[in-house]
Amino acid sequence: MATAVTYRRQCAEAISAYSGTGYFHGRPWLRVLFEDVPRELFTPDRVWWHRRDETGRYPVLDRHRQPDEWLKAVYTPDAALITQIADGAVRIEDGPTEASDFTASISCPAVVVDMLGCLSPRPGQRILEIGTGTGYSTALMARRIGPSNVVSVENQPTLAERAERNLKRDLGRAPLIVTADGEEGYLPRAPYDGVLSTACVYQVPPAWLQQTKAGGVIVTPLATPWGPDSLVRLVCDGQGGADGELVKPIYFMKVRGQRERLKPWKELGWPLWSSYRISVAADGPASIRTAP
Repeated sequence: MATAVTYRRQCAEAISAYSGTGYFHGRPWLRVLFEDVPRELFTPDRVWWHRRDETGRYPVLDRHRQPDEWLKAVYTPDAALITQIADGAVRIEDGPTEASDFTASISCPAVVVDMLGCLSPRPGQRILEIGTGTGYSTALMARRIGPSNVVSVENQPTLAERAERNLKRDLGRAPLIVTADGEEGYLPRAPYDGVLSTACVYQVPPAWLQQTKAGGVIVTPLATPWGPDSLVRLVCDGQGGADGELVKPIYFMKVRGQRERLKPWKELGWPLWSSYRISVAADGPASIRTAP
């Protein structure tokens, strides 16, 4: 049976082979982080696989019953492992399920890498993370900028407590984990050099814009009129507004307060993502325009 280190290295090699921009390309520091952090430490012993099996259900992977299959899934580059369905109403103890109301996961390695690379935090910067989840992305960030410079907000107390335990085991200490509504940010530690959200929004919360320094960066999945969400990178103006770009299509779970779909934009047709720019005002929804 392959070891976690072997699977981690193979996963890094696979992500390095991805074509296009992003991921590890031009970011050697990011690959070092990825190979240093034990993703398996942040993955629950039992998770749902994100694709249906031949019975039409989402199968459960059990670390103790299927150790190699579980570990291989942890390091599958494009595999998100589901840790919660319907806010916990569907129990993993009940086994495979047809329910697809996913409300928490450990995001797939390639997406975690791409989002952190898009933010590109520098050592010593202060970053606000929205959605601690299992703490895996938090650990990568903490190793890059220092645990004391990371503030992570999680709205579910049980997830926050578990993530804090995971981070203490990995780092010896945990960054500040706040149990609160992520849309409100965390004012006591503001202003931030950047915000990284691991949950999708239809409207960028004003608190994120107001709590980010001029020139600071917000990276978040954003719902679009086209079907898939888009990863967006915004540069803040320090006055509650921001301007940026649509990076690439992506699929993410929505923040709890924005699960009811809003449609602030007219249909624009299927996009070439790089051909659009996005602007966000302090008092309104995002606007998308073709790039000049």
